[in-house]
Amino acid sequence: MAEDKKMEKLVSLCKRRGFVFPNSEIYGGLANTYDYGPLGVELKNNIKQLWWRFFVQQRDDIVGIDGAILSKAQVFAASGHIENFKDALVECKKCHKRFRPDKLSDATRCPDCGGKFTKQKMFSGMFKTIIGPIEEQGEVTYLRPETAQNIFVDYKNVLQSTNVKIPFGIAQMGKVFRNEITTGNLIFRTLEFEQMEIEYFVNPKDDWNKKFEQWADCMHQFAKLVGLNLKKIHDVEVSEKDRAFYSQRTIDTEYEFPFGQDELWGLAYRGDYDLSNHQKHSGVDLTYFDAQNNERYLPHVIEPTFGVDRILLAILSEAYVEETLESGETRVVLKLKPIIAPYKVAVFPLLANKEKLVEKAREICRELKKSYMVFCDDRGNIGKRYRYQDEIGTPFCVTIDFDTLEKGTVTVRDRDTMKQDVVEVGKIEEYIAGRL
Repeated sequence: MAEDKKMEKLVSLCKRRGFVFPNSEIYGGLANTYDYGPLGVELKNNIKQLWWRFFVQQRDDIVGIDGAILSKAQVFAASGHIENFKDALVECKKCHKRFRPDKLSDATRCPDCGGKFTKQKMFSGMFKTIIGPIEEQGEVTYLRPETAQNIFVDYKNVLQSTNVKIPFGIAQMGKVFRNEITTGNLIFRTLEFEQMEIEYFVNPKDDWNKKFEQWADCMHQFAKLVGLNLKKIHDVEVSEKDRAFYSQRTIDTEYEFPFGQDELWGLAYRGDYDLSNHQKHSGVDLTYFDAQNNERYLPHVIEPTFGVDRILLAILSEAYVEETLESGETRVVLKLKPIIAPYKVAVFPLLANKEKLVEKAREICRELKKSYMVFCDDRGNIGKRYRYQDEIGTPFCVTIDFDTLEKGTVTVRDRDTMKQDVVEVGKIEEYIAGRL
């Protein structure tokens, strides 16, 4: 299957099966803004929960926060966003659409209408808003363009309210907003997206390169955990001229998407740039007292940062498979890791017009729902139900048949192998748990 065709089919499946919908579609849509449907929100939540468990709950050196989306203008003045968070754009004189010159293959003509461009101008990527009922008297605030600044601003509160000791990290996940020109490819680059970030604070005298490499390894472990092929993962060292001026080292981890290799997530060494600037602008002492060494210093920071939406797109790209069966039929299947699949199990009666089978199926559904997301289905024939569950990535299908009523057994079908096992009703949950 050609990769460009794969992307088209993936976009179609996302809408058809309820993973991703265009935002405001009944009103013509809002460009580069999307909603997550019933399956998409489950997959997204599973990714976030797995990330939180892997990077926060299973570690002794990471704590979490959940910061506000709105922040005072001073926060982003101190961080440099108001002054520096800008893109060079050109505008078409004919259709008035704006484009980033570095994303245009032919920067002399508009790709949509062929019109001529204006000269490049710098535009802010920040979303500004006013707090208060009267705009002229309100306070200027900004929607955060990254989750990192919440962490730096709350750093002292975390120190005072917990027993963390350097080295330690603060994690956060949440929505961010960037008023930038996007490049399409579904949810790859959007105006509103979700980040999962960690700011890991270290002693400036320590070997930060060693910890940097440890974080790079952890990020690869997470890629494997969510089902990404490590052969499609590439760590690209960002050159000094291309990385942020305060960064001594940055890695962009890129993934081979169907539309080409592009950034998946990043790892950067930020030094003490953020804390020193917030200390300067706020007048609040943000130094850390190291009782063990009897010294005070501003910690330096290593920052692993992840985009939830890009991870989700990469996972769908990796999982989408078309298989030709012995019958000649093409089977579309999402081979999602069971741990992140929207539904872990589907339950259906062999025949929808047999009341006792339907009643037993509902009973088993109720029990399994205490532990898992369960899809209960009695539509159409059994073959169509299997195909539907294959397309949405459900790892296991449990069929209630006449043996269930007579012998107390069900048939459990594996999504990837299509192999069917006979399992006692009382051991269904144990069977599924052992394979998750």
